Amino acid sequence: MKISFLTDNPTIWIIPYVDTLEEVVSRYHQVIRCYDCEDIPNGDICFFLSCEKIVPSNILKRNTHNIVIHPSRLPHGKGFSPLAWQILEGKNEIPITLFEAEERVDSGVTYYRDTIKLEGHELNSEIKKLQAKKTMELILHFIDSYPNVKGYPQKGEESFYKKRGKKDSELDINKSIAEQFNLLRIVDNERYPAFFRYMGNKYILKIYKEEE
Repeated sequence: MKISFLTDNPTIWIIPYVDTLEEVVSRYHQVIRCYDCEDIPNGDICFFLSCEKIVPSNILKRNTHNIVIHPSRLPHGKGFSPLAWQILEGKNEIPITLFEAEERVDSGVTYYRDTIKLEGHELNSEIKKLQAKKTMELILHFIDSYPNVKGYPQKGEESFYKKRGKKDSELDINKSIAEQFNLLRIVDNERYPAFFRYMGNKYILKIYKEEE
């Protein structure tokens, strides 16, 4: 098969896992790595990894399947940063869905679902590793099962999460650390670190686990 991996938003956490995927899949299939949707070639399957842009239909038509892996139980939790938002909601079992990309955001048929299981202490880097591992498992399962895969229409009430920005990492100085621990778990120490404002100043906080 001819398989493409698109990472048009190659954030630091995803790159090593796409490298591993490319290495494993290329043993049995032709693999092409793309960083812009315009460069997607004609083929059998294109996987969209860490992709934030809506891909037009003329590009989607280049492949038989266009696959996205989204950490929510679609149609609930469409949109941006669903994993982070669900952790803020206090969830430690995060659904993850492999589905077909369509022009309408997060609306395609679903093929497989699984769960990212957390214990409640994991910080951002650990959470991303678990997400990447489960994403790789679903992708490899889809490839190994192809073409014997069956899609199911999404059912239920849809909901959307908004895009998170740097301002969403602000701590409330009037709340305890325990009350805000889930926010501390999902901040990115480099790109959007936790911060608070006090006496006219902005203070940056970075969180790490002590090495045992």
